[in-house]
Amino acid sequence: MLPLDDIAAAINISAQSALQHDPALIAVRDHICRLDPTGRRFSVVLRDTIDQLLNGEVTGRFDWKTLFKTEKTHAGTLVEINLQREFKFSDGIDMDYRIAGVDVDCKYSQQFGGWMIPPEAIGHLCLLVWADDSKGLWSAGLLRIRREWLNGGNNRDLKLTIKAEHRSKIFWLWRDAVLPENVLLHMDPKDRDRVFSHKSGQARLNELFRLVQSRRIGRNVVRTVAQQKDYMKRVRGNGGARSALQREGIIIMGDYASHQEIAAKLQVPVPEEGEFVSVRVVKAGPGDDSQPQVNLDGGWWKPAGPGDPHEWGPLLPKHTV
Repeated sequence: MLPLDDIAAAINISAQSALQHDPALIAVRDHICRLDPTGRRFSVVLRDTIDQLLNGEVTGRFDWKTLFKTEKTHAGTLVEINLQREFKFSDGIDMDYRIAGVDVDCKYSQQFGGWMIPPEAIGHLCLLVWADDSKGLWSAGLLRIRREWLNGGNNRDLKLTIKAEHRSKIFWLWRDAVLPENVLLHMDPKDRDRVFSHKSGQARLNELFRLVQSRRIGRNVVRTVAQQKDYMKRVRGNGGARSALQREGIIIMGDYASHQEIAAKLQVPVPEEGEFVSVRVVKAGPGDDSQPQVNLDGGWWKPAGPGDPHEWGPLLPKHTV
């Protein structure tokens, strides 16, 4: 994601021109970027909204393509609601939000360019949001809607789409930013089948953390694989995946500061809020500083290589999860 100072260099001349002549757009842009300088909060809202629709704990689904048509239609409303909750935007007078004193309509599409613009949005700013779980990307931009930039509409509610040649006028806050990964969707299908071949939720979680190492695994993935209300219990050390995999040398780090520090020292992805990262480790030899290592449970440990033997792993600092 581009820092705010670099945004102007990344957008095209058409969008820059629109920005220079639209103080309200500048005010909305600045407000959103102050609230979320990196786009992390925005991306988490989109990740959580997609997961909310999939409802994996109940349905076992992990792929947008398996949603019903009515569920996909509801996605736009959920994105609008969840963004408002996260950023505490006020209700708009005529549009969805009131941001920096400006009415802004929110439109989401899973298909890039598929935003459906209602006639009443003409003349107003629109926050255009796109996310594609299969590509692992998302974008969000601002555009003041003009009638001549829209395609004609044949649907009952007269909603229109933006002509492809005028999408260059969108001022992108974030363009093709990385969406927090849907691990189940993107993992090797053979490994995924191995995970779901187990009958018990505990066995499925054990297999997940065994097969998917050094990658961030979100809480919703854990929920979907466990399909149990007490799914977090299945991760814990007291009889959960941490206990089961310790004999194989696999440690599972959560989003606690001490665990994040361990992950950083082992040079594996650091779990962020609501995430886990597993990695197999082996004891580091005396003076072995050729690889990253960390002091755990009274000894020094390093990430295991393919040829390293399996050995009983260390205990992590104790936490509830």
